[in-house]
Amino acid sequence: MKKRALISVYDKKNIVEFAKKLIEQNYEIISTGGTAKVLQENNLPTIEVSTVTGFEEILNGRVKTLHPKIFGGILAKNSQLEEIKNFDIAPIELVVVNLYPFEEASKKDFEFEDLVEYIDIGGVALLRAAAKNFERVSVLSNVSQYELFLKEPNSQELRKNLAGEAFSLCAKYDSLIAKTFLNNNNDDVLNLTLRKQKELRYGENPHQQAALYSFSEEIKYEVLNGKELSYNNIVDTSAALDIVSEFYDVPSCAIIKHANPCGVALGADIYDAYQKAFECDPISAFGGIIALSQPVDLKIAKHASSVFLEVIIAPDFEKEALELLKLKKNLRLIKLTTPLKDFKKFKTTDIKLLPFGALVQDNDTKELDKNTFKVITKQKPTQEQVEDMIFAWKVVKYTKSNAIVVAKDKRTIGIGIGQTSRVASMEIALNQACDEAKDAVVASDGFFPAIDNIHLAAQSRIGAIIQPAGSIKDQDVINECDKYNIAMISTGIRHFKH
Repeated sequence: MKKRALISVYDKKNIVEFAKKLIEQNYEIISTGGTAKVLQENNLPTIEVSTVTGFEEILNGRVKTLHPKIFGGILAKNSQLEEIKNFDIAPIELVVVNLYPFEEASKKDFEFEDLVEYIDIGGVALLRAAAKNFERVSVLSNVSQYELFLKEPNSQELRKNLAGEAFSLCAKYDSLIAKTFLNNNNDDVLNLTLRKQKELRYGENPHQQAALYSFSEEIKYEVLNGKELSYNNIVDTSAALDIVSEFYDVPSCAIIKHANPCGVALGADIYDAYQKAFECDPISAFGGIIALSQPVDLKIAKHASSVFLEVIIAPDFEKEALELLKLKKNLRLIKLTTPLKDFKKFKTTDIKLLPFGALVQDNDTKELDKNTFKVITKQKPTQEQVEDMIFAWKVVKYTKSNAIVVAKDKRTIGIGIGQTSRVASMEIALNQACDEAKDAVVASDGFFPAIDNIHLAAQSRIGAIIQPAGSIKDQDVINECDKYNIAMISTGIRHFKH
């Protein structure tokens, strides 16, 4: 006796080949509208849904499969197969459905009433019905599942997993629709649907399990060489792109170690930026992750191939540079195909899952505001110092608190990271800058709670400081800067990063 498969797909990729294999495995095909037409045009025997239901499609195709002879055939449990015979309903063992592309349509410039037409009704109902009755019915909700099903068509465990994926797809689909209807303003419920892309070897440490999950939209990239990206590689690479995306329109380079910058620079060209960034802290750069705003050239490749690095990510690699770097088989080389200027669009929300609950916040994308960006000392900064302060301010935003960045000529020369006191971070950054600190600038992610930081800056002959301000000791700090002829700018913006 033949089994029945109901096929109704928007994405018709591989559907003809799949249907042929189903027929070879003794399935008869029930289909609708455009799907039925494609199968029939390829000489595959296909039963129209209207033939099964005895009811023609109505409302310009809005109602086709919503009928007891379809849903009875899907929802009937093994113990109910005799019952549905009384209603002349044949069981359906396989449901193959993919949905109208509402997500893709929502990204286009549609009028709302036109966008509504991309909401799938019958498809979602079919998926849910088949998934609910997974003990008897298999449900395929994605083209990628076809081959997997053909290998194990009778696997109960596979049917359950496929059902779970169908429910997950429906949840994501409904969540996106709800968000669109509510104009993205419903803060009471946060629905997240994540699909596992792949297992990772381990997490931050070898004893921690980890996996990479996808969500609605991610950056596009291509791994050109090297081992599989690890958990830490992915975290650090994202951190590196955070920084160079701030300088996407100029030659820029960021070197990351343990999610913090150890060298950032702008240059006359991309090699100049790379060289300056590397010179900031060559010891910490060992085993680091490097992001560049422009294609990797041969000069960069010659230097990078002589040191140990984990990842290099850039918009592209010159042919000779790629050939040279590929000689290091473990070095991950990543071509970023998403434009750097669009990178920030992919990081809108920051989520931390804690024993207290889930903390959700907007990502820190705050830019300098001309209304709060002001000189608060008698000493005025030079134009060069202002440019260096803006550069340092963009870097300090991505440095763990308490954070101090010392910069000069649009390159970092000292970075104090994640200390429990701001003065400790200042000491680390200034010690690293050493003699280069003269006339350099300091950026602080938070306000100065006391004048001790200014004493340290004065001892190193710092020329200018940029900080949020807002401390009860602000006036003391300003007075101390005036005492040492240090220019200071307040931003009114704090950039804590925990």
